[in-house]
Amino acid sequence: MPQIQKEIDRKELEKRLPHMPWYVDKFISYKLPDLSPSTLLAYIRDYETFFNFLMAEGLAPTGKISEIPIEILEKLPLDAVTGYKGFLKTKINHPNSKTTISRKISSLRSLFHYLSQLAEDENFYPLLKRNVMAKVEVNREKKPKETAKALAGKLLEDQELSAFVEYIAKGYEKDIANSKRALVSYHANKIRDACIASLLLNSGLRVSECVNLNDDDIDLIQKLTYVFRKGASDDQIKTPVYFREEALPYLNEYLSIREQRYKAPKKEKALFLALPNGQNYGSRMTKRAIQDMIIKYARSFGKPFLSVHKLRHSFATDYYLANDLYKTQEQLGHASAATTQIYAHLTDKTMSEAIEKRKQ
Repeated sequence: MPQIQKEIDRKELEKRLPHMPWYVDKFISYKLPDLSPSTLLAYIRDYETFFNFLMAEGLAPTGKISEIPIEILEKLPLDAVTGYKGFLKTKINHPNSKTTISRKISSLRSLFHYLSQLAEDENFYPLLKRNVMAKVEVNREKKPKETAKALAGKLLEDQELSAFVEYIAKGYEKDIANSKRALVSYHANKIRDACIASLLLNSGLRVSECVNLNDDDIDLIQKLTYVFRKGASDDQIKTPVYFREEALPYLNEYLSIREQRYKAPKKEKALFLALPNGQNYGSRMTKRAIQDMIIKYARSFGKPFLSVHKLRHSFATDYYLANDLYKTQEQLGHASAATTQIYAHLTDKTMSEAIEKRKQ
């Protein structure tokens, strides 16, 4: 995990934890040696949402979250948990996806399991005698074949990978010709944007890995990037990740204009920079900015389902066609080959179509 983000999340965790009930603090302390600050922070955010829901529904006394007694959890009816799942699904401002809801429920299951099965009071009795979350079903994880089926038709294939990058570099301008504001922004950032898309489509980097790249993490001669990989055994050491030759010209062009275009101060090491209106110096692009940027171009390109993560899937499917499962697993940084099997299923159809074309 990137050290920069880890430090930010550690500070945010320390800031939020005092506002949690004592039993949540106890749970986080128990998990601290094994989980990253980012994961623990995600737990805290999930618990804040849950406790606020309980107070809003009259299931817990209103006031400070830190003062909600553990007895409230022990006496919580199953209907309350069902209502919470419905609340997450139908939030007006930001409804959650099925995956997000499953994760939030899983966070609660972890807390309740700890309190009922592992934590003890001074008399060696469980802190929680009744665990309502044990009755809540968790959606099973999709099998690789099911994931592949869901992705089918939503990725870039064959020549579309290079065509998408070329569209960002040149083609998009025609589609926004009537918008002066959009043109100004496009001309200022098209070299950077095409570089990011090309790097993602020729390396399979995660968006977080791309965001946290520094200018000295790129080796243009060896065609390597150095990143803190998710789940790596040693999070202090960067992992070399290769990128394909196709990304070189875009990287060279961006690096040639990076300092001048984005007014990068010497202390700013971020590879990809943004220069918002009114700012004197460029700063590291955010994950959200890159996600929004790819979505913008994808919609105009005629691929509305495309996202940053689907660029990773697109690369992986294309890479797997020329390599084996284990090389693809290593390139993507998957902890398990089972995750990489998605691309074996995705390429079944691709290979079949390629054979049919050869017959014609």
